[in-house]
Amino acid sequence: MTRPIAPDDESKAGTAPRRNASVAVVGAGDYIGAAIARRFARAGYIVFAGRRHGDKLAPLVADIKAEGGVCIGRALDARQEESITRFIAETDAAAPLEVAVFNIGANVNFPLLETTERVFRKVWELACYAGFLTGREAARHMLPHGSGSIFLTGATASLRGGVGYAAFASAKFGLRAVAQSMARELGPKNIHVAHLVIDAGVDTAWVRERIRARSGAEAAERLEPDRLVNPGSIAEVYWQLHQQPRDSWTHELDIRPYREPW
Repeated sequence: MTRPIAPDDESKAGTAPRRNASVAVVGAGDYIGAAIARRFARAGYIVFAGRRHGDKLAPLVADIKAEGGVCIGRALDARQEESITRFIAETDAAAPLEVAVFNIGANVNFPLLETTERVFRKVWELACYAGFLTGREAARHMLPHGSGSIFLTGATASLRGGVGYAAFASAKFGLRAVAQSMARELGPKNIHVAHLVIDAGVDTAWVRERIRARSGAEAAERLEPDRLVNPGSIAEVYWQLHQQPRDSWTHELDIRPYREPW
């Protein structure tokens, strides 16, 4: 399988020469997922981007195409086994699957007594079960190729529970366990499994709106530089992980700005 080239070898003006390899992004939202898709497309990969509302992928697909890359957007319900199986199989059929990224968050906050059975189950399906399906199906296609990378996005809640986060934290704890089990099983077979803990606010419209509601419009507009994580910076970390030599693979990596308390 074609291995990644170093960033310095890539064209800074556009997409690098096309690779015979594909990347699947499950949970290609407007920020982190989209940034990951753009980063790998710039490196010449065929990118398959999936999210629940497929029509929302049109701007991402158009942007990548305008830069000379290839991105195929698909509507995807990651909680449905058939949907994930079809999505991963289509990605691998376009070009050998080299990277699979699971990037569904499901970050919700409910007081314990207001956490319904439906909420708890839905969050678990989105943030844990769907990650298992993604990793399993990716492995089924990567093993015959002899290599690959499977990256699963975690959060602060992957490491500790918080008030109102019984559903979210339990799902993210579970995803972390799935990632550890996958890494131990698949690592010796040359598949790099990594779990990334994003322990900070990401610079998104939703996060800035929360800051605005809590501290006022001026505070939201006058955040100190690099106080929030730029989605493009996160995407660069995923790219760097995929380039690691197999004698020094990272399994778990936490990401936070320099000013974030922890």
